[in-house]
Amino acid sequence: MDELIDIVDEQGNYTGKTCLKSEAHKFGYFHPTVHIWIYTKDHKILLQERAFTKKVFPGLWDISVAGHIGAGEIIEEAAIREVEEEIGFKVKPENLIKIGTRKHQVNHPNGIIDNEFHHVFITELNVPVEELIIQESEVAGLQLYDLDILNKTSEYENVLLPEYSQYYESVFTAIIAKTEKS
Repeated sequence: MDELIDIVDEQGNYTGKTCLKSEAHKFGYFHPTVHIWIYTKDHKILLQERAFTKKVFPGLWDISVAGHIGAGEIIEEAAIREVEEEIGFKVKPENLIKIGTRKHQVNHPNGIIDNEFHHVFITELNVPVEELIIQESEVAGLQLYDLDILNKTSEYENVLLPEYSQYYESVFTAIIAKTEKS
């Protein structure tokens, strides 16, 4: 779905300009997105299998939920909206924990230029996976994996991308820190 999004500069500052998501991906404009990693108290991580119709990484087991922030939308509200849209899980704002922002730049073989600032969150899954309702245009499946998968991406085929192992390790560390406090 094409949507209106904000354009940010190379440092992640809002420029006051907007464009369609397709334009940002065509021309390489930087824009903000959200990544939400959903974990369980017993050290599992929920991964989604990306829909096979996705233009980038179809069928890959990936981040629990990810999406673009709409123009003018508050980052945390976008994260909550994306989780509910993609998997039918309602996250309370107080249960959404921001663990950082990362600059991401990649040119895909199909011509999409992803220049994004990922606002990264973690939250705990407090319902059975079977109760989640997937948005079929975005998600092909959901599965809980051992949290250690975030440190062992090279051992799995079509699960996460080994080139982002440092990112996954930082998510692992944040989840461990959070679950040890609870």
